[in-house]
Amino acid sequence: MRAVIQRVKNSSVIVNDEIVGEIGAGLNILLGIGPEDDSGDIKWLVNKLCNLRIFSDKNGLMNSSITEVNGEFIVVSQFTLHASYKKGNRPSFIKAAEPDLARELFNNFCNILSSESKLKVERGAFGVHMEVNIDNDGPVTIIIDTKNKE
Repeated sequence: MRAVIQRVKNSSVIVNDEIVGEIGAGLNILLGIGPEDDSGDIKWLVNKLCNLRIFSDKNGLMNSSITEVNGEFIVVSQFTLHASYKKGNRPSFIKAAEPDLARELFNNFCNILSSESKLKVERGAFGVHMEVNIDNDGPVTIIIDTKNKE
């Protein structure tokens, strides 16, 4: 799994002029799922997200996790994170998971993130065109790939 994590003041997802997900302060997660991803990747990434210390503490230092600041999550499926661009100028997406597997892992990820964090978890709509509004706070942007844990 590949995730682009952005600390936000607020974020929302709009589909066909309707808000389908919206949060206040927290993390916007753009999530790309590959064909080799499984429940182990979900567990590792959820743990990392719940404990990642990228929120300000009382002294203004990035020393608090999302759970400590009672933040919110919004998760957006983004197969383009698995783009291959080495040949030509049109990216290939053959390294992204097939839609049925990706949908299942995406839903499992969101459900486990909600149950483990005990925080609000909103989500974008899977497999459709979305407008993602991100009010980046910092900006703070972290990229995580579960296949590069070391």
